[in-house]
Amino acid sequence: MRVLLEHHLQRGGVYVSLLVLLLPVLCPSLFSPLGHASPSLFSEWNSPKPRHLSLMSGALQRQISNEQKSDLWAPLPPQGWKQCKQTRNNPILPEVPNGYIQVFLDGGLNQQRMGICDAVAVAKILNATLVIPHLEVNPVWKDSSSFEEIFDVDHFINVLKDEISIVRNLPEEYSWSTREYYAVAIRATRVKSAPVHASANWYLENVLPVLESYGIAAIAPFSHRLAFDSLPEDIQRLRCKVNFQALTFVPHINELGEALVHRLRYPARPQSGADEFIQMSVEESHSESFGKFVVLHLRFDKDMAAHSACDFGGGKAERLALAKYRQVLWQGRVLNSQFTDEELRSQGRCPLTPEEIGLLLAALGFDSQTRLYLASHKVYGGEARISSLRKLFPLMEDKKSLTTEEELAKVEGKASLLAAVDYYVSLNSDIFISASPGNMHNAMVGHRTYENSKTIRPNMALLGQLFLNKSMDWSEFQQAVQTGHRNRQGQIRLRKSKQSIYTYPAPDCMCEG
Repeated sequence: MRVLLEHHLQRGGVYVSLLVLLLPVLCPSLFSPLGHASPSLFSEWNSPKPRHLSLMSGALQRQISNEQKSDLWAPLPPQGWKQCKQTRNNPILPEVPNGYIQVFLDGGLNQQRMGICDAVAVAKILNATLVIPHLEVNPVWKDSSSFEEIFDVDHFINVLKDEISIVRNLPEEYSWSTREYYAVAIRATRVKSAPVHASANWYLENVLPVLESYGIAAIAPFSHRLAFDSLPEDIQRLRCKVNFQALTFVPHINELGEALVHRLRYPARPQSGADEFIQMSVEESHSESFGKFVVLHLRFDKDMAAHSACDFGGGKAERLALAKYRQVLWQGRVLNSQFTDEELRSQGRCPLTPEEIGLLLAALGFDSQTRLYLASHKVYGGEARISSLRKLFPLMEDKKSLTTEEELAKVEGKASLLAAVDYYVSLNSDIFISASPGNMHNAMVGHRTYENSKTIRPNMALLGQLFLNKSMDWSEFQQAVQTGHRNRQGQIRLRKSKQSIYTYPAPDCMCEG
């Protein structure tokens, strides 16, 4: 099939247009929403071209003053808030729990992380023993990693031992209560009706009776099933304690993450002919920002691109491929698809492409010697999509470029473990920035706020409007970007009603002083 298509590519555009229309019928596997072997054959033929050539030209010639670099890399000053190390009331562990609570968590690592925090809070509300949460296999990443493979279970249990009772496994009399048991029929012990952002009273009225009748309750689905408002202060503080103290990664993830942080701060070059690194001395580096690095979370996979319904410059073939993916995976239920690309961009609803996030970083004052760590699973469009970003930041690194084959083998093929490594490196970076809102962005903004670390939040609406203006030159763009991001670099924003405690930890998780 590929030989035939390449032959027609050489014959003329008519054949190409016909094949574009027929390929989903002739070879539906190429458009499989869950396939990983070939996310988009078309994107390999029609390599996405830079969409902002004038701005790219200006960015490549950018001049940045030492004063601007100093301001950019300076850590955040104290902002009047600090971590609350202890709950205000001494925790009391009930002698006789009401039963066992199980939860089954969907999503990627960061959505599951928030679900774990909520599960502990619900167990506390119900005076129940929590079974170590079950992590569902992610349908997009197809990762079957368990809680124990990602998080340090002993640490988790020990930190929370005075708050709630936690068990690794159910006792023998409840061993029948498995994920498979709930998958085949309606079960009296399964609670499926938990509303999004349910109150504490909802759990007391609807789940506690199940616990009292059967001694066990399994809540699924569970993600986002606990409210952020109108909860007792001790429950809010407990959620914070889980997120910022109890959830730590298994030792080998922490060790690998620490190794990557060290290699980013003290650049190393591979030793010729060997799978190891030689540390570069300080004298070998002439960068103004030596010893510092910025993490860019670049979630630009096919799933995200299709769901956004935006145009990313891959041409008609890419638009058709994404539309097909969207139709198969969500049956057309993507609200953004009813708007034009211009409307979506002007409203800030389009994720930034690698090219656009590179222009943003350049306009903010990051120079070509900036060490940039790319936290990303898989970029839709491959290297062609990243090439503009790499031109702006040639010292860009990622997990593969910084690890040995032996190190990478321990996490390769496990999306959650790879995400955990990125989380560790992101948390310990000098500056963090995300190219699109999402669970990783939300979790990292919250955690770095808790640590008072610099985090740049892109002004998506402003950037969308700037990128639509094709007549803007580099100096105008640079000035608009800097003005629009002056107060978006880690300044604490207090949580408002209905906002997530995991994204905005003040004032629930932090104390004034």
